[in-house]
Amino acid sequence: MRQASTILSFETPGRGVTEITRTLAGWLAETGLSEGLLTLLCRHTSASLLIQENAAREVRTDLADWLDRLAPEGRHYAHDDEGPDDMPAHLKAVLTGVTLQIPVIGGRMALGTWQGIYLAEHRAMPHHRQIAVHLIGE
Repeated sequence: MRQASTILSFETPGRGVTEITRTLAGWLAETGLSEGLLTLLCRHTSASLLIQENAAREVRTDLADWLDRLAPEGRHYAHDDEGPDDMPAHLKAVLTGVTLQIPVIGGRMALGTWQGIYLAEHRAMPHHRQIAVHLIGE
């Protein structure tokens, strides 16, 4: 059994989702491991990780719109230290999660045909985000 880990950095353009599947697949290929379990951790409380459809862009737009309806900006939050999108961003991260575990089979992530891995930015402004990546396997 071997392990590999790293911290990958991503720039987000602001609220929305950024596909990171190719970057992760590239790192996975560099490890030389062909079977195992890939674990991802978003190191932030106002961004999250998703596995979602990677074909129709409207899915990502609809998802962002739905999250905005669930956790709208407004003056009804006690926590607004960094602005009106601060607490809604934390709520969206709670709803969507900050970790993912993906089996690795034959040197590739065992994602379905229409699945991609996304970094969801829940803040309005662009941010520098980090994802801790760990692979254990053979």
